[in-house]
Amino acid sequence: MHPDRRPLVAGNWKMNGLSADGLALAGEIAVRTRAAAPVIEILVCPPATLLATVVGVVAGSGVKVGGQDCHAEPKGPHTGDISAEMLVDLGCSHVIVGHSERRAGHAESDAVVRDKAKAALRAGLIPIVCVGETRAQRDTGNAAAVVERQIQGSLPEGVGSDRLVVAYEPVWAIGTGLTATAADVAAMHLHIRGVVGGTMGGGLRILYGGSVKPENAAELLALEDVDGALVGGASLNADQFWAIVSSCRWR
Repeated sequence: MHPDRRPLVAGNWKMNGLSADGLALAGEIAVRTRAAAPVIEILVCPPATLLATVVGVVAGSGVKVGGQDCHAEPKGPHTGDISAEMLVDLGCSHVIVGHSERRAGHAESDAVVRDKAKAALRAGLIPIVCVGETRAQRDTGNAAAVVERQIQGSLPEGVGSDRLVVAYEPVWAIGTGLTATAADVAAMHLHIRGVVGGTMGGGLRILYGGSVKPENAAELLALEDVDGALVGGASLNADQFWAIVSSCRWR
């Protein structure tokens, strides 16, 4: 973890949590953050139904709130969608775009992901752009090429490293209990930094997002080019999420 890149630990709650669940979880994370005052950045991304509630609960704690997706347009006839401007209006600071579950389940292309990232920037949000390969793509030796293509197609041009985050999430390690080896993660994060290149590549925060758990967080978060984590299932448990946060040491 590079000393010039402030670590970020983000919890992606996905489609989980009713009002009472979200209130309790967000409240516990807020309490712990107020008490510990960590130097790292902490973000929670609840489902849209809980955004307003969570924003209110974590107010003043230092915990930031993000959306899990946004539409490319600011408004219009897009039933069921949420614009980046609406997320800002609720008090969000970030939004996840291009998560593998959106790419696969909603057939989102790199171009669609790029347009959503542009929308986030337009509204003043920081997009967390997700990239990653499937098991078949890794087994055939195409992992680096796949991720490179996604980076080149999904990231807007001319954006400073302080306005955008990338999350590397090997698809085969999400929700499966599998985790890439530290060597695999280190190699891919270095590859991503090289693909982005220049000053942007050097300053870009790259999160790891493949089944991060308290048991593997310390090893993964200690890697030079890993600047934090995008946490899935473990973010639904305050103890597990906080253990991951506590594993993130800013050198």
